[in-house]
Order: sequence, then structure tokens, then C-alpha cells
Amino acid sequence: MALKARVAAVLGPTNTGKTSYAIERMLAHRTGIIGLPLRLLAREVYDTIVGLRGPSVVALVTGEERIVPPRTQYWVCTVEAMPEGMGCDFAAIDEIQLCADPERGHVFTDRLLRMRGLNETLFLGSDTMRGPIATLVPGVEFLRRERMSQLSYIGSKKISRLPTRSAVVGFSVENVYAIAELIRRQKGGAAVVMGALSPRTRNAQVALYQNGEVDYLVATDAIGMGLNLDIHHVAFSGLTKFDGRRMRPLQPNELAQIAGRAGRGMRDGTFGVTGDAGPIPDEWVEAICNHSFAPLRKINWRNSDLRFGSVPALVDSLEIAPDDPTLVKAREADDLQALKALSDVAEVQARASDAASVRLLWDVCRIPDFRGISHAEHAGLLQVIFGHLHQRGSVPDDFLARQVNRIDRTDGDIDTLSKRLAYIRTWTYVAQRKGWVGDEDHWRGATRAVEDRLSDALHDRLTQRFVDRRTSVLMRRLKQKEALLAEVNDKGEVTVEGEFVGRLEGFRFRQDKDAQGQEAKTLRAASLQALTPHFHLRADKFYNSPDTEIDFTEQGGLMWGEQAVGKLAKGDDPLKPRVVAFVDEEAGPDVAQKVERRLQHFIDRKIAALFEPLVKMRDDETLTGQARGFAYRMVEDMGVIPRSKVADEVKALDQDTRGALRKHGIRFGQYTIFMPALLKPAPTRLRLVLWSLAQGLDIFPEAPPPGLVTVPNVDGVPAEHYTLAGYRKAGARAIRIDMLERLADMLRAEDSRGGFEAKADMLSITGMTLEQFADLMQGLGYKAERGERDKVKPVAEQPDTQPEQSQTGTNGEGIAPDTPDTPADQTADSAQPAEPEATQAQDAAETGDVEQVAEPDAPAGADVAEPIAAADTDPVTGPLDPAQAPERELYFTFTWGGNRGGQGRKDQRPRRDDHRSDKPRGKGKPKGKGGPKGDRGAKGDRGPRNFEARPPRREKPIDPDNPFAAALMGLKDKT
Repeated sequence: MALKARVAAVLGPTNTGKTSYAIERMLAHRTGIIGLPLRLLAREVYDTIVGLRGPSVVALVTGEERIVPPRTQYWVCTVEAMPEGMGCDFAAIDEIQLCADPERGHVFTDRLLRMRGLNETLFLGSDTMRGPIATLVPGVEFLRRERMSQLSYIGSKKISRLPTRSAVVGFSVENVYAIAELIRRQKGGAAVVMGALSPRTRNAQVALYQNGEVDYLVATDAIGMGLNLDIHHVAFSGLTKFDGRRMRPLQPNELAQIAGRAGRGMRDGTFGVTGDAGPIPDEWVEAICNHSFAPLRKINWRNSDLRFGSVPALVDSLEIAPDDPTLVKAREADDLQALKALSDVAEVQARASDAASVRLLWDVCRIPDFRGISHAEHAGLLQVIFGHLHQRGSVPDDFLARQVNRIDRTDGDIDTLSKRLAYIRTWTYVAQRKGWVGDEDHWRGATRAVEDRLSDALHDRLTQRFVDRRTSVLMRRLKQKEALLAEVNDKGEVTVEGEFVGRLEGFRFRQDKDAQGQEAKTLRAASLQALTPHFHLRADKFYNSPDTEIDFTEQGGLMWGEQAVGKLAKGDDPLKPRVVAFVDEEAGPDVAQKVERRLQHFIDRKIAALFEPLVKMRDDETLTGQARGFAYRMVEDMGVIPRSKVADEVKALDQDTRGALRKHGIRFGQYTIFMPALLKPAPTRLRLVLWSLAQGLDIFPEAPPPGLVTVPNVDGVPAEHYTLAGYRKAGARAIRIDMLERLADMLRAEDSRGGFEAKADMLSITGMTLEQFADLMQGLGYKAERGERDKVKPVAEQPDTQPEQSQTGTNGEGIAPDTPDTPADQTADSAQPAEPEATQAQDAAETGDVEQVAEPDAPAGADVAEPIAAADTDPVTGPLDPAQAPERELYFTFTWGGNRGGQGRKDQRPRRDDHRSDKPRGKGKPKGKGGPKGDRGAKGDRGPRNFEARPPRREKPIDPDNPFAAALMGLKDKT
């Protein structure tokens, strides 16, 4: 060292430019070396000097990174990695106050005592080191540097109220992640900086913050070690930390080191607390603001004059106590613990038998525990490495390749990638040591490449998890008070400044579900501000759209295409419902009123079109007296009334009144009074909705699929719902009321007292099998008796001697042959045949229903033979050939059973006055023995003549099961 070599201590608080001063002084010399406390800070200083002098003369040496050009002049290192005996003109140690650190202090103390430049040496750090430096470094020069800006305390603030450009400091990985997640939700995102991150990941995260993509930084106390960032405010999330052995409170000087990151350059800064952190004591606040702290009196030390004769001798030399009162023996470090653990292993004892092997063992023990695993596991790995180095002179390529390849994966979450980064750092450290691997250039490049890939992947995961780019973009543009550019595509997807923010459904904005909490509020405010002009444009388009683009749902919703724009609500009149428009409040009252008017126009016109006969009848002033009263009753029930409900009113109507009502389309059926035009699918849907609104239901009954003659009779569904849908419950199914009336017309021609069988036309119009038809008839009040008989073959199969048979597909009595028994599980609604084509035209003529209906799977009542195995023996010739055995068929005989299973008046058997009243004259007049004869009114209610024409014999009591008993008894009572 030169005789006049300068040794100076540049002391002062943070933000005084000490590190910049050291770089300036180093570059004033031909060669120099600087030791820094963190790998991240070393990379930052390295990049600064490379920018000034170029990469060809600057070296970077850390535990995991080694860049040494052939013409190196300036060395940038971590303190632990500083090479000794370099003979540089300049030497500097930054953050020299770390001499008091329990874990690493002895390394800084060693550099304080033994590291010198040939011409100049600088120690940079806090004023608290003035005493130890003055005691241990003779001839030192002290330089005091004042802070370039003011630092003030603003107390406690919630994270949601932190100012922009803030750094929140946590003291554990879990704490950092939790805070970052909270800031993402409330502020749009945060960058994450931790000492465990690789320089590549840390630089990428810092770039997010420095470039303004996020306004918040969440970091560990690593930012207190010289990282120069544009921070305005530092918030502590806690005032305690785990120092490797125990939780302890932070000291004022430690808080000041971190808080000093706020207000870089000439900008003033602030600090405070947030989250669960308690307030900082007033005396501490004053000390931090005035940069006045108790001086350090002792610093950590460990003997550097090591003896490598044997492992015990090495351990003893490491445990020597200092003889200077300013120095204290450092706590047992990780490397010493590993050495003691390995010294108990017999294999290691055998290998470490000379000074060279002991020195090698010590070098291996100094590999840091990057993985943070237990001491025993770490010692096990070190034993393997030491065994390879001692036996082969280097770590085998195949072994190292397996370790690196196992780590070289970029899948997984943040924790998984962080662990892999920690693992690769171990092998990066091994590859950086001279002579420890065979092809040093290859393995240094390979491990560095893996670390870079993992670093990039970790940066991506951190950004995905803790940065909502969309919210951060919107927040930044709002802060800049610029107009936000919003776009809505044909799918309703909304983008603001190119970022997807949600969908526009009608006139309501549905933002992305990923947003929550304060983030969701911020996102919605920014999006709606940008969407305001789109609401007005869309309202104009909707107001001018045709009615064909608007529709109502079976639950009362109002749709514009596939988008919900409103709903129906109960009005003063069942045929005049109100509308409620679905419009965001932010769209404004003009948009809401325009949408509401358009929807009201639509539903009013829809009711007027689909309920035209009903509306005309209601507004017909020529209807008076009973006709007008009955018309209002029809309006109240929306065009469909069970006859039993208005039996007395119908009985009181004369023929002129009925004729006036028929002119408006009313049909007086045996079971239902209805308007056939209102049975179409569209009016039926609307009737169910309007009735449900009038009743105040929460869930509306839905209309059956169009075209079905019968639908299942579901338990628990009221009969009124079926009536409104245009059906009547009968047995296991419900039959459409217009088809029921046609069936009733057919039944009038039958002998309901003597018994009759089903005709083919009866099965055809219902689309049922014989057994299903029997169940239907029982639901209508008839008795059904089951039987079997030999089936009469069709005429084509009979011998010439047989009498000529009917070609209609019926049996000898004119009854349609039945179909085989059908299991119940095969008669579900999905397999229910629609009404056959033969009857569709007739039905459409009567009801005006031109809706398309499904074709039946097979003709109802088709002639299907069912072979019977029994009685296949001829009494003369013996057993018959199975092909010649007679076939059996199933049949039912129906007789009137009173009101069994029926609804309404006591006697619902087909009657003449029903037929006379239900059908217009000259149409659908049934033929047969029981047909009507003229317009007899109530007196003609006598049924078929073969049993109704004669009065009952007086000597016999009236049969209570007689379907006409009630009528006869009523006549007696009147007389």
C-alpha cells in the first residue's frame, strides 16, 4: 500500500449519494474493487459502470454469477465473494454498518480490518459506525454527507388509501404475497421485490414499477440496501422480523435504513405504517427524521487466520474469541454448523486427512443453503459434493446434468418456481468455483440459462398473480385525465384501451368476474365512464328496431335478440302489464325512459295482436246484459273457462245471447268454454305470463311444447295451470281441450249405458294406445272393463266362404283393434304421438291453429296382433301349427260411471244440449243412434234413444249408478 494511501469513511443517512460517490472515485483510478451487500445491488452497480466504461473492463463476481473479461479493471462483487490479494488501486465496502449483523457481520468486519486499496479505501455506511471504525482503523478520515431531501412521518394508513408510488415492506414471503394480492384487488397490481429473487426477475419486476405500469411495490427489507427506486412513500406492514433464530423487534436504525428509500434525489419522502402494524414510537420517529441513532459499540468478528491441518484444528481456529473489546465473537454460522456435522461422518473423516482435503472440505461447507432446508439435509448434499470433488477432482458431468435437468422446468406456481430457483442457485454456485466442474464455460452457461428461464417464468407468474394490467392501465389513464377509448364488438365484449373489461348485455354492463372488491369498483367506474356514449347509441338503435327483434320469455322477461332488456310487472289491468327496463343507472334517465317506452309499445301491440278476439269482445258496446257480463268473465279468465266453473251462467244464457258470443269466437264445449283462436302456442304463452303476473307468482307455469295432443299429468301441478295452457287433466295425462271436445262429439253417438268400445277415430285424434285411452276415459268419468278375445282376421286373409268384412281396419263390431300392451316407461311425453295428419286439418279449421305439429311415430290404434300361447289345440286334429293358432286381442268396454275421476257438474256424460250448444249449426253433426234431433234445448237432454226414450219403470227403484238419476230426481223435485 502506498505511503499516503487514503482511508476514508463516508457516513450519513440514506439518499446522500454515498454509493454514487464511491463509483465516481473508483473510476478515477486505473483499477478498483467494490463490495456490496446484495447480489441485486451488485448487478445494479455493475450495469451502471458498464454503461460508463463498457463491458470489456468490468467484472461481476457473486456467489452465483461470475463475469470476468480478460481486460478487467473494475470488480463489482458481493462482500462475501470479494477476491483477496487483487492489489487494486481502489477498494470500497458499502453498507459497512452490517458489521453488526448477527448472520453476516463477521464478513463485513473482516473486510473492514483487512481489505485495502493501494491508493484509496472507502467505507460507506451509517453514522452509527463512527466509533468502531475510529477504534479499529487507524488514520481513517471521516466524511459526513447530509440527506438530499426531507423525510417525514405520516402515521398509519389503510392499504386502500396509500398514495401512489408507495412501497409496502413485509418481513416474510407470505406477508409480501398477501399484501401484493390485496393491492392487486384494490389498486390494480404491485411489483414484488425480494432478496431471494434472481437479478433477472428482480429487474423485470422493478421495470413494472419504474415504467409506471403499477404504482405500488411490495418488498422485503432488501430494498433498504441501496436499491435506487422512484419511491415517494414507504409503509411498514410490521415492526418485527425473524432474524433466523427468533422474532425480534426492528431497531430505529433498521427502520431508518428502509424508510430512507422514500424521496430519492431532491424529492421529499414520507414513511408510515399500514395493516396490522402498530404506531412507531414518537422518539423513534424523531430519530428517523433527524437521522440520530445510538452509536454501535461492538461489531461481530470471526477469526480469519484458519488452520487446515485437520478438521478439529479448523473448527478450533474458527471458534477463537477476539481479544479486542470492540469485537464480539459471531454466532455460529451455517458454514461452521455444516463443518461440525460433516466432521462426525466417518467417510468425511477418512477423506479429510491432509491440509488440502480439509481446505476443500471448508470450501464445500461455505456453499450457502439457498434452499433453506434443514441443516441435516444441507449437510447431506455437501457430503455428496465433497465426495465427488475429493475422489474425482470435480463434480461428474452426468451427475450435474441430472440435477440441472431435474430443475429445468418452467411449469408450476410461484412457490414451485421459487424453489427451483433456489435449487439452481446451488449448482450455479458450484459451477462458478474454479476447478469444481469439468467444462466450466459450459456449466456456467447451462446453469445461468436455466436460472434465466426460471426467472422469466417466475416474473410471468408474479405478474399474472399480482398485476391486473387492465385495471392498472385504466387507473393510469384516469390519473392522466385522458378520455378513455371504449369499444363494443358484435358479441357485446367491451374493451377499454384495448383491455377486456366485461360485456354489455342489453343496457347493463357485466364486468369481468375476475375483478373483486375495490378492484371491481375501480374497473366498473372506468368502464362506465367510457361506455356512456355507447348507451345512447344503443338506445337509439333499440327504439327504432322492429317488433320481430323483441320477444318475451315464459317467465316474463323481455329480450332484445339474446339480451335481456327488461321484464313484465303486474299492472292495474291483467291485459295491461307494466314494464321494468334493465338499464344501468350510469346510462342516464334519458336512455332508461327510451328503453321503457319501446318495451311498453311492444307488449301493448303483442297483446292486441295475440288477444285480438278477446280485446274486440271486451270493447264491443253492442253486447249488453248477460252477453256483456259473460264477455267480461271470459276476459277475466283470458279466454279459457272450465264449464263447471260457469255452469249456472251458461245455463242462464238463451240462444240469442249464445249466438252473439259465438260471433266473437266463443265455443261452448261440454268441458270448457273457450276461444279456439287463443289456443295457439303464441297466445297460450302470453296467457300464462299475464295470468302469472296478475296472480303475483314468483315462478310462472310454462306452456307445453306445441303440437302435442296430450301431455303428462304431473302431480302437484294445479288443474288451473293445465286449463290456462289449453289442457284438461284426465288420468295419467292431460288432453288438449279442443281435441277433448271432438272426442266428446264422438262419444255422444255411443251407448254409454250399455257399453261401447273405442273407435279407430277416437284413438287417432288422441294419438294414444288402447290402454292409454282407457286411462283417459276413466279420468273423464267412464268405467273401463278389460277383456280378451279371438282376433278376427282381415277380409284378405279370410276364406271365400266367410262373410265380407269391413275394409276400415275395425273388427266386426266396428271397433278399432287395439295395440299390444305398452309398458308405462315407454309412454313418456317424449314418445307421445302428435295428432295424426287426418285430424290436423279438421282441427286447424276449427281452432285456426296453423302451427306445425310433429308426425306420429305410428298410426294410433294400428292393427297389431298379439299371439297367445295358450289354447293352441284343435279338439279334433290335436295340436295346431303355431302359424295356424288363433290370435288374441285386448279390448275395453266403456260405460258411464257417474263423476268418477271427473270434474264439474255431476253428470258429464255426453248430452244433446251440450252438442247443440257447443257446435255451430251445420258443422260436425255426429251420426249414430244417439245423435241429436233438432234444437230441443234443456228438454232434449235424454241421451241415446234406445234407453233414454222410455221413462224408468215405476215398480223398480231408481238405480243410483244410473247416469241420469240425478236429472230425473231433479225433475221430480221441481214438480
